[in-house]
Amino acid sequence: MVIGLKKSWRSAFLVGALSVTVMSAPVAAADLVVSAAASLTNAFKEIGENFEKQQADTKVLNSFAASDVLLQQIVNGAPVDVFASADQKAMDKAVEAGAVDPATRYDFVQNSVVLIVPTDNPKNIKNVADLANKEVTRVAYGNPETVPVGRYTQGALEKSGDWENVASRKVLGQNVRQVLDYVARGEVDAGFVFATDAAVMKDKVMVIESLETTVPVTYPIALVKRDGSNKSGQAYIDYILSDEGQAVLAKYGFSQP
Repeated sequence: MVIGLKKSWRSAFLVGALSVTVMSAPVAAADLVVSAAASLTNAFKEIGENFEKQQADTKVLNSFAASDVLLQQIVNGAPVDVFASADQKAMDKAVEAGAVDPATRYDFVQNSVVLIVPTDNPKNIKNVADLANKEVTRVAYGNPETVPVGRYTQGALEKSGDWENVASRKVLGQNVRQVLDYVARGEVDAGFVFATDAAVMKDKVMVIESLETTVPVTYPIALVKRDGSNKSGQAYIDYILSDEGQAVLAKYGFSQP
């Protein structure tokens, strides 16, 4: 089990390195670069394909990672046109840094945080309180310092009084999809992810309980402020806010805020 965990950490490093490589590669004038939270991966891939059909001269390039990681890439000069975050805190930081245009900021979807276990649930976990059982030794969640789902998780568990028990068993993920992979492979006993991520691997993970978060799990999107930005950025945001764009997001489990 430990070997598998190490392998998945190396995989995450490679994915992160690839993301940085893409962000530092030359970007053509017709390329629309979208940096989006990892939980948006499946939905935004389809949205990008649909948008390209409407904008024949535009190619959508997606970069997916933890919201705070993407923010740092943008602040450091990555040629990004649109930033979509999984929480308000990361977008607030982007506004404070002058990295995005606040006039173009919209909350476009809502999500929820859930406790998941491997489908065979070997530790027979029935709720969050069971994570305090001595048989439970590894619980994965996103690093609250950089990963929105980790911040939502910490806030909810502090409110319920379960944070100390969970934190003592922590296995930190660098993004929500890494946490999902840990649980799907049985490398941890349980984990906290967004409901939409759990749905991606419903054959490998089982949802045990939804958390009552201290703030709504809403996702903001905005245009990045930079010289030479792609003029299709606003059209892309408009598409996401349209009935067609919202239908794609709903298909992947997201709801309107």
